[in-house]
Amino acid sequence: MQSFNHLITTRPHEVRQVLISDLHLSLDEPALVQAFLALLDDCLALPALKRLFILGDWFEVWLGDDVYLSLLKEKRSDEARQGHWLTPLIIKLKQLRIQGCEVLVMHGNRDFLLGRGFCHLFGGELIEEPYNLTVGHQNYRLEHGDALCTDDKKYQLFRKVMRHRMTQWYLLNKPLEKRLAIADKMRKNSQRNNANKAAYIMDVNDDAVATVMTNNDALLHGHTHRPAIHPIANGKKRYVLGDWRLLGKDKRQPTVSAVIGVITSPQNSNDDAQFDLIEFNFKIV
Repeated sequence: MQSFNHLITTRPHEVRQVLISDLHLSLDEPALVQAFLALLDDCLALPALKRLFILGDWFEVWLGDDVYLSLLKEKRSDEARQGHWLTPLIIKLKQLRIQGCEVLVMHGNRDFLLGRGFCHLFGGELIEEPYNLTVGHQNYRLEHGDALCTDDKKYQLFRKVMRHRMTQWYLLNKPLEKRLAIADKMRKNSQRNNANKAAYIMDVNDDAVATVMTNNDALLHGHTHRPAIHPIANGKKRYVLGDWRLLGKDKRQPTVSAVIGVITSPQNSNDDAQFDLIEFNFKIV
């Protein structure tokens, strides 16, 4: 797997699409936010980039679009909006969209309350899973990945309840303080439950993968934080994107590292498009 400090490679005109997941951005992790902004700078410098996919868990937790959109409605909140940690992200994503690059966002298990209202701020599109993508002559199935972890029966029941429209309506109509308390309780319960689960339970199930691969050549997902390329029968492959990790916290220059997907193709030749996993590294200064 190739490793880059920037996405501006020796063939920048061939980079067509970039796919990322599991950033888990939050106010409490400024290094991850800084690394994402650096990635966006790289994307802005790629002349042929047409799509940026964010395949779930963009944020560590998302309690509703109104947390940010409320700043736009109050005149006295201009200063608060300018100083908000999300504002630089929105500005760069909007610049990327103006340059002609689509920004496609998928829900993850931590940010399933993300709505179209927030995405509209930068011209992004909220997409449903699974999402079908043609790469060359192959059909790729894109999803976050948690729906494939079918061995975790308790989580699948929880997922079904939380993804229901009535549940989401109920949560979004709660005061922010209540939502914060609910999210904190859910996070603690998840940490406690996961600590007692066998490793295989939190990974994808082989039968579930085989089922979704029936009419697909490749599967691309995140969620498990286990980046790899897994061969499947009949020459098919399963690609796993990595989570964004801060390495060397105690060092002078810690690094944020992530395994991301890149689709490249020669100019005017989409039939020769290729998909690769690469390691993106960014040194925090």
